[in-house]
This record gives sequence, C-alpha cells and structure tokens, in this order.
Amino acid sequence: MNILFFSENFPPETNAAASRVFERACYWVDKGHKVTVITQAPNFPYGKIFNGYKNRFRSVEKIKGIDVVRVKTFMAPNTGVALRTLDFLSFMLSGILAGIFEKKPDIVIATSPQFFAAIAGWLVAKIKKAPFIFEVGDLWPASIVAVGVMEPGIFYRILEKIELYLYRSASCIVVLTSAFKSNLIERGIEKNKIAVSMNGVDLRRYKPTSRNEELSKSLWLTRNFVIGYVGTLGMAHGLENVIRAAPLVRSEPSIRFLFAGPGAVREQLIKEADNKGLGNILFLPPQPKEKISEVWSICDVALVHLKDNQVFTEVIPSKIFEAMAMGLPILLVAPKGAASMIIEEENAGLVVPPDNPLALAKAAIQLLTNETLHKKLAKNSRAAAHKHSREHQANQMIAAINAVISNKSMQVNDFVNSLAPPKTSSSKK
Repeated sequence: MNILFFSENFPPETNAAASRVFERACYWVDKGHKVTVITQAPNFPYGKIFNGYKNRFRSVEKIKGIDVVRVKTFMAPNTGVALRTLDFLSFMLSGILAGIFEKKPDIVIATSPQFFAAIAGWLVAKIKKAPFIFEVGDLWPASIVAVGVMEPGIFYRILEKIELYLYRSASCIVVLTSAFKSNLIERGIEKNKIAVSMNGVDLRRYKPTSRNEELSKSLWLTRNFVIGYVGTLGMAHGLENVIRAAPLVRSEPSIRFLFAGPGAVREQLIKEADNKGLGNILFLPPQPKEKISEVWSICDVALVHLKDNQVFTEVIPSKIFEAMAMGLPILLVAPKGAASMIIEEENAGLVVPPDNPLALAKAAIQLLTNETLHKKLAKNSRAAAHKHSREHQANQMIAAINAVISNKSMQVNDFVNSLAPPKTSSSKK
C-alpha cells in the first residue's frame, strides 16, 4: 500500500505528533507498506531550524525506510496567533505543491493539532482521486482558545467552520480519544466514519531499565526522589502550579521536580523558580528522542500536567503511555476526564485536581513515603502499557485504511476495534 502522510511535525522534533507519526510509520514500513511523509524542516517549538537542516523548497531524506519530503515554510515560535498562522498557512501551501508531484497514493492521511495540514491533505487527495483520512490529535481551534491564545470571536468561528467542513469531507476520521468522538458526533459528524485509535508508545524504545547513573550524577540526583515532567512545556499544561507546589514539599528534602523539554513557557518557569529560590526544581535541556528513555530512567514518578479547562477533559497526553512503558507510577494533575479515567481504571497512579498546589504536594509526599503504594502503582502502570503499544495503534490505522479502501459496510470504528490488544492477567488491586 502507498501511504501519503501530511504532518507539520516529524523527527528530530520530539513532540507528541512527531513521535506518533514516525513510530507508527516505522511499523507500516516493516509490514511492507510504502510511506511518504510531507513535513517541514524541524524547528518546533522555538521556530529555529535544527542543526544540520536547511529551509529549502524541497529536500528528501529516508528515515527508517520512510520517504521524508521536507518543504520550505515560514517558521515561528509556538506562541501567539498571527505568526503561527503564517507558519501553518505556509506549510499548507508548500505541502499541497509537494503532494501534487508525488506518485498517486492509495490513501492520503493528515494529522492535527492544527488543521491546515489537513487542508493540504484533503486537497491533494481530491487532486489524486484518493480517499482522505483526517487524524484528529487535538480539537483545534478549541484548544488554542482554552490556553488563552485566541478569543472566541469571528476568526475563531471561521476556523471552526473550516474544521467542520474537513470532518464532513473526510472519508474517515481517526480520533485519539472516545471523548473526541463524542464531541464530533454532538456537532453533527456521522458517527459511522469515526474510528478511535488511542495514542500509544513504542515498546521497543521504552521499557523498564536501570537508572542512568551518569545522567543522575551529572544532575546531583543520585539520592533524590525525582518527579519528572518529560515533554513540551507548553501553555496547555498549567505548569506554574508546580512552581507553587515546590515550596510545600520542603519538609521532604529529597524530593526534586525535574523538567525536561522545550516549550513556550520554559524560560518563564525557569525565571519564576529562580526568583523564588526553588532549589528542588531542576531544568534539563531539551533532549533528542533517543535520549528520552534515559531521562525517564532517573525518575521515580512521572508527572503529567494539564491546565484546568473543560477542553482538556478530552485530552490524553502521550507521556502517560511512555511512563507506563517505563514502569513508572503516574502523578496526573488534570481535570477529571479521559486521562484520569485511564489512570484510575488501571490503578497506575494518583490523580489530583489542577490549580491546587497543596494537593500536588501531598500526592508527591505520599508517593515518596508510602513505598508499598509506589511499588503497586508502578507494577500496574507497566502492566497497562501493552494495551497502548504503538504497534497496536499502527495496526488499527491500517484497519481503518482497509475499511475505507474496500468500502466496508460495517462501521469503521467496529473494523478498527476488531483488532483488540492482548489481555493481561495482572492484578490491579
């Protein structure tokens, strides 16, 4: 099968969309499929091109058997609306041009969070007379209103109309959570063409491993209890709550909060921690994807954090699944919803409300002082990882593609769900 995929983000970028598209495509290539990804030169989240790359009109490379076509774009940091919109539009236009000159694919797929990549995918699919699958990684533009980047005015309503048109025009919609599916159905999208394929983790890359002593020593963490936030430090995450919680755990001097990742609020968080003299918060420079598992290895707990907004009740951060694969208990700070349901059903961690630094501090201390609880949650976390393997997600997407191409009369979601992950016998009591 010849798959043409549009994604603004791709490795060496390390955000969730880049990892999802890449790791899943690796499995497709392993199964004999031809995969071409149209993307841009890596620059996320700061809008600065990575070393070794140039912002050319077209450059082609092969990564793990995937044909990667990078196109020239206007680059902007992941803050604000105006410049980022220019970034999105430039990728859409360059992507359309690149896609037109590709060999006719069997299927065209485009992924959000922002849907301008989906516009490119939809139009190229039209031109090539191929089916189009829209993968919804985020409810955009609702999510950018939720983080305060945009007001719900005229421009937002225009974007929402485009969003709904893309949903209606797609042959199939693949969403990352059941809550996303419910949202789309409530907004009038035909439920039969919506498939749920949750985010996942590459179990070949992430697995329980001994602590990386060299990294631990370099950060003076060999005798500390490390609560790690590994991923993008963005406006959607409400991480200022951790700054407020840090002074409340000083009664337990071994606790350290470790931030590892790039993002729009990174410098602001560093400044706030310095101004408050918080020696129990550390910031590790952004790491390449192949080093992320080493960062997780020095953590005792995985911190997953979302802002207090109704939109984020439907979001499941991908770092949850990385933490599960590493066998780490999860400290989830988020509004009750899709993410908290997973943690509670698997008994894989503790869930505390956002914007409540005292609750976060108490949970951190509980995980340090109650060793029995910590071990039980860690065991349950690892046992749940297999349900969310990237391989399973890759197979689900191929099932959705096959359903679309073969015009199956059954619901696309039923076709996808016919591929169930293996059951576990692990106890979660």
